[in-house]
Amino acid sequence: MSRNLLLISTSTTHGTAYLEHAAGEVKALLEGKSSILFIPYARPGGISHNDYTAKVQEAFSLWGIQATGVHTYADPVQAVQEAEAVFIGGGNTFLLLRNLYANKLVEPLQNRASKGMPYMGTSAGANVAGKTIGTTNDMPIVHVKTFEALQLVPFNINPHYLDPIPGATHMGETRETRIEEFHHHNRQPVVGLREGSMLRIQGDKIELKGPHAARIFLQGQKPMEFQPGEDINFLLEAY
Repeated sequence: MSRNLLLISTSTTHGTAYLEHAAGEVKALLEGKSSILFIPYARPGGISHNDYTAKVQEAFSLWGIQATGVHTYADPVQAVQEAEAVFIGGGNTFLLLRNLYANKLVEPLQNRASKGMPYMGTSAGANVAGKTIGTTNDMPIVHVKTFEALQLVPFNINPHYLDPIPGATHMGETRETRIEEFHHHNRQPVVGLREGSMLRIQGDKIELKGPHAARIFLQGQKPMEFQPGEDINFLLEAY
């Protein structure tokens, strides 16, 4: 599979502008490209698709890339089929996946991404690149017919992964506990991506980028910590 993916935990880190923390990797992903198709379907309200797209356009214009919202096309499927690259932004993962199915974009995105079209996603856009959306942090504000996502990679992602705070008195489940519960019923690995971190996938190679280690969960095993640059290619094996 000729994958060319950039899966980012978040679009904005503390003290940085939109996508600024990932600028180097975004520019590397889009080298030689002049345009990108933006899919704003994850926004549940409070900001329109046009306003969301305008924010994205401002960021990409700094790199000489023209961003266009898929919602402005009469035929979203054709827009994906003809896109140089695709970016799916954050918001609510359930709403995003429902809209991808409703607009018949799941299969076209799978086909284009499997043939090397650059794909980048932040937060919910990273979630839907995985096998399912079963490890999202979002509330199910809408009903989805299936949790099966784009399956561009054979694992799940937990963006915005948080470690327990030492000394905290909170008695509820931690992210780690939630993922362990997921593994009682699901086999695929889960990658906990801390803020500022991202996964760069090229073909059968995957690399952790950013300032933090990733916490990787395999069914029936203790969680593992991997630093940027360490070998995590086992995640691309079929599970």
